[in-house]
Amino acid sequence: MSKRILFINIFVLLFTCGLRAQIYTERVLNIGRNALYFEDYILSIQYFNQVIDVKPYLAEPYFFRAVAKLSLEDYKGAEEDCNRSIERNPFITGAYQVRGIARQNLGDYAGAIEDYNVGLRYAPEDRTFLGNKAIAQVQLKDYDDAEKTFDKLIKLYPSDYNAYLSRSQFWLEKKDTLKAISDIDKAISIDKYQSYAYAQRAIIKFQYKKQYEEALEDMNYALKLDPNMTSYYLNRGIIRYYLDDLMGTMADYSHVVEIDPGNIMAHYNRGLLRMQVGDRNKAIDDFSFVLSREPDNFFALYNRAILYFQIGNNKAAIRDFDKVLEQYPDFADGYYARSEAKRKMKDMAGGEKDFKKAMAIYDQRKNSDKLVDPLGNAVSDKVDNDDNGDDKVRKESDKNINKFDRLLVSDDFEVKSKYKSEIRGRIQDRNARIEMEPAFLFTYYENDSELRQSSRYSKELEAFNRAGLLPEKLLISNDDVSIDTIQIKKHFASIDEYSKQIEANPENPIPYFARSLDFMLVQDYSNALDDLNRVINLNGDFIFAYFNRAAIRFRQMEYKLSGENSDDETMPAVTGVNSSAFTSRNKNNDIRFGNLPKPDDQGSLEYDMILRDYDKVISLDPNFEYAYFNRGNVRCTQKDFKAALNDFNEAIRLRPDFADAYFNRGLVYVYLGDNEKGIADLSKAGELGVVSAYSVIKRLSD
Repeated sequence: MSKRILFINIFVLLFTCGLRAQIYTERVLNIGRNALYFEDYILSIQYFNQVIDVKPYLAEPYFFRAVAKLSLEDYKGAEEDCNRSIERNPFITGAYQVRGIARQNLGDYAGAIEDYNVGLRYAPEDRTFLGNKAIAQVQLKDYDDAEKTFDKLIKLYPSDYNAYLSRSQFWLEKKDTLKAISDIDKAISIDKYQSYAYAQRAIIKFQYKKQYEEALEDMNYALKLDPNMTSYYLNRGIIRYYLDDLMGTMADYSHVVEIDPGNIMAHYNRGLLRMQVGDRNKAIDDFSFVLSREPDNFFALYNRAILYFQIGNNKAAIRDFDKVLEQYPDFADGYYARSEAKRKMKDMAGGEKDFKKAMAIYDQRKNSDKLVDPLGNAVSDKVDNDDNGDDKVRKESDKNINKFDRLLVSDDFEVKSKYKSEIRGRIQDRNARIEMEPAFLFTYYENDSELRQSSRYSKELEAFNRAGLLPEKLLISNDDVSIDTIQIKKHFASIDEYSKQIEANPENPIPYFARSLDFMLVQDYSNALDDLNRVINLNGDFIFAYFNRAAIRFRQMEYKLSGENSDDETMPAVTGVNSSAFTSRNKNNDIRFGNLPKPDDQGSLEYDMILRDYDKVISLDPNFEYAYFNRGNVRCTQKDFKAALNDFNEAIRLRPDFADAYFNRGLVYVYLGDNEKGIADLSKAGELGVVSAYSVIKRLSD
């Protein structure tokens, strides 16, 4: 009897534990789905990760995580999660839809159509499958089948607003503007309160029919329905410009700057308009803003140079002209303009030299129909008009410097949504600099973040904290914060207290280490290093001291260099360890490292000292993943990419969910030209909570 009772109790206990686990995973999955619904994509991924860790055999969390990744435009990651979901349950119809959309965005149109066909076997009248399939067929230039799919879609859903809008784009592909406008008219008749159709009709009337007044009327109505769409204001500004309404155009760009202060196109175009109306100082402000975000924007540089010349700042003008002419050595107007600025500076010889160079290029144009651009490509000697035959605008992809005075437009007038939050919604659209995740160190503080991974763990750190040797819990973090006034006072008082302890017992390494933390937090790196040196002299196996000494030395190097290079406008901003990183403006071709000393420069000794400390940490604890990560960062600044990859590989081997290491390794792969591996690592980093990874993936995919 007692055995039976024992068996029953064990069964009840196991059942209860299983039930609790079931309730736990269901609860976490539901929270993730709620986050997904409210467009907290990054946060939702963290919840789905938890479910996958506990129950990796479930299909649903992979599917929902794929939806989140799709929303973040991590198409490869979404495709892979759909693969996992379908492997576990091939009857989740939505997985074929999400994978089809991901493949479509990756350019695998045939694969997307295959997924849509599978979905249509389960749901033969599903409008999403039909609509996406038709679009994929258009992208494959399979116009006959696309037309049949659109016809089926509209026959099944004759009141589908989106079906007519999609088919209107199909007609534009076939150069049939009449049918395109007819479908948009039909969409408007179905729902006259949707702004997109009016905006699209305005673009067609503007681009294809030159009906500027009618285009303006449609765009005005689109803005009445949706007054927060920045793309509508940008497009209306162009339409107004063609109607010679300069003030109206400027008002539209100013409004974009108000609601989206970082919009580069609005600042650039407003700068051109201010230049035209003689508001030179404000125009300089606009071009300077553009250059703060895009230092190699030679159009902004040249226009600012002209403005500097006009207001008499010839030194600044020449500096900007120099940069432009270095990139465009056959730009005759640039040499002529610089010759005038040099003459104003009493540099008659330099002015004469530039004048002769300009005349030589002009003479060359008289004798040849072709010139060669800085990349060795043949270009026309004339400023060709755009495809639509006008000379008022320049497309983003057009780098002909002779079009410096034209308004900038996107390569195609797209109507894009604006998302204000940096975390919620489409965080991949953030215009952020691409930087490596910074080095770790031991500290008392770090930024609070709902997206941070589980607490950084180290068995040595845990044991140290249990011993209670410091007044506060010690953390290992690469997201430390600046302390406030109250904390500064506290740490200065702590320095005084530890100084007394050291005076009483100078052979105890702990007060020195504690005081080094205080010095570090109040930005006194020299004293922090002195204390860490004393700690190591007293205890040659103190891992924390070696680790922090290397990290602080690295910061000290960067701080020193930031002061030495503060007047160099070509350098990225240097702020703490982040400045050791990449900056990027033009995909992987423009990724570069911060301006720390090369190994053969004066800084080689500092590098050696830093690397020796990390080597020592690793010799004391070969499983300390943060030492490999930090050493990988240092080797990146030395451009020793092979060694850096080895370090990031080891960090990931020791900790398979090391998001920062995936991110940095991904950037190294991208820098080395292996985008496939790079994007895979960046996708993994995004999955694990590094928000900026999705912005990098989007840039690489554009």
